[in-house]
Amino acid sequence: MKEEEIKVLTLKTLSKSSVWDVQENDIFRMCEAAEKDADLKENFRHYLDIIRSAFEMEEVKIDKPEVIKKYEARGFKVASLKLDENSRMTLAIKKRPIMRVTDLTYENIRHISAAKLMEVIDRNFGGGWDSLSQSIQDIIESGFDISTTTLPKDRLHKPGGLYEKKVNDGFEVLEIPKGTWVEAIFAKLKPISEKPKIKFDEDIDSDDSENEDDEDLPEVEDSYEDEEDDDYDEDELTEESYRTTFETDPDDLSLDAAEVSDDDDY
Repeated sequence: MKEEEIKVLTLKTLSKSSVWDVQENDIFRMCEAAEKDADLKENFRHYLDIIRSAFEMEEVKIDKPEVIKKYEARGFKVASLKLDENSRMTLAIKKRPIMRVTDLTYENIRHISAAKLMEVIDRNFGGGWDSLSQSIQDIIESGFDISTTTLPKDRLHKPGGLYEKKVNDGFEVLEIPKGTWVEAIFAKLKPISEKPKIKFDEDIDSDDSENEDDEDLPEVEDSYEDEEDDDYDEDELTEESYRTTFETDPDDLSLDAAEVSDDDDY
């Protein structure tokens, strides 16, 4: 998020999605700006729940330098907040790291880069795309265009092939060795798209409220790209022959790779 966009965020406008764009100091600045707001104390717990969705948070019961240093040694930022004229609260907060696929949510998936996503998937025991649970795949595909291919090592980087085309189109790639073959996972952040709003006539204004939510929903594009070659030669070994997205006869292909488990254990 751009710096000017972060500045306009306040505790009242902060959401469980936008909170992933800010850092610890931004949170404290928002709290300081809201200190004179009479609504702060009344709804402070609500604001803390939103902050907790992206930050680890602890209330510092003993506000002493030696205690604060221990929090800071653990990576926390500590600050004292004024709730009203007679009460203060000292908080220690730290941004939640996104290290494993189980850390991914619908709220934070669009707030990481494709390169970061590749790092997270790579930590999943090197199992490849099919090793991820369907729920994790759905979360990832809500924010990224994903496609995969599995090819022999010596054909993956063929000049002019799928790998080169994807990289030139801005996709990040994760290569996962599977015996003498390699699975390549391609990922690119989806652009934010909005449906055009429908203008209703006055005589059907009463239906506006029922359709308002549907109008604002973004279109979800198919995350798998179906790339076909009209000039396909059955006698020529091509990348499309090995696409994991095509159905093949198991007896026709021999993959020297370990079976990938669908379990999502960490």
